[in-house]
Amino acid sequence: MLARFAIAVVISLVISFAARRARALSVSGVIAAAAVGTLALLAGWNWGVLLLSYFASASALSRLGAGQKSARTASIIEKGGERDAAQVAANGGVFAFAAALAVVAPGHAMSWAALGCAALAASASDTWATEVGTLIGGTPRSIIGFAPIAPGMSGGVTPAGTLAAVAGAAFIAVIASVLGWPGRVALAALVGGIAGSTIDSVLGATFQTRRWCDRCERETERVVHDCGTPTRRSGGLGWLSNDAVNFLCSVVAGLLALMITG
Repeated sequence: MLARFAIAVVISLVISFAARRARALSVSGVIAAAAVGTLALLAGWNWGVLLLSYFASASALSRLGAGQKSARTASIIEKGGERDAAQVAANGGVFAFAAALAVVAPGHAMSWAALGCAALAASASDTWATEVGTLIGGTPRSIIGFAPIAPGMSGGVTPAGTLAAVAGAAFIAVIASVLGWPGRVALAALVGGIAGSTIDSVLGATFQTRRWCDRCERETERVVHDCGTPTRRSGGLGWLSNDAVNFLCSVVAGLLALMITG
C-alpha cells in the first residue's frame, strides 16, 4: 500500500505540474489537483483515467476560443483561466470523497463508483454547457422565467449550452462504461450529471450571490469589477458563491446516483 501511495502521489504531481505549465492550474490548484488525483489512483486506475478524461476535456474546451469567450464574459465572471484550489475542490471534491470511500470500504464499490461518476458528470455537464454556450453565442436566458441575461451570468441557458450539458454528462457516462463499470453506474452518472447541472443553473439564477457595479451600472459576479471598482452585493445569499453552487450540484448528482443504484 505504501508503494502504491508513493506511485499515486508521483503520477498526480507530474500531471498537476504539467497542467500548471499549461496554465490550466494555479499554484493552489496544483496542490488540490494532486490530492484529488492521488485519491483517485489509490481507488483504482479506472478512477484515475476517468478523472484525467474529465480534466482534459474541460481544459480543452476552456482553451477553445478563449479570447472570444473572455471578451463576452470578462466583466461578469468571478474567476477565469487557471483553476485554483477552491475550483478544484468544488468540481472534484465529491469525486475525491467517493474515491476515498472506495479505498476504505471496498465492499460497496458500485455505490461509491456511482457517487463519484455522477459527481464528475455533473461538473463536466456544467463545464461543457458554460464553455460551449459562451463560445457559440446567442442570448442567454435565465432558467427561471427565461428573461434575457448577460453572457456569463450564472443561471443562464442557451440551446447550444443545453445540448453541451447533456453531452458532457454522456461523455463521463460513456468513459465510465468503457473503463468497466456496470451499466447502472453509467446510467446513474448520466442522469445524475444532467440533474446536477440543472440544479446548478437553478441555484445560479435564484440563490447564488449577485453583485452590482455602481460605476458601470452593470450586474456582475466579480468582487472588483473589470473597471477597477469594488462591487456591492445586489441579490442572492452572500455565502453562496459560484464555487459553492458547483459543489452543491456535485452533491445532488452523487446522491441521486446512489438512489438509482440502490
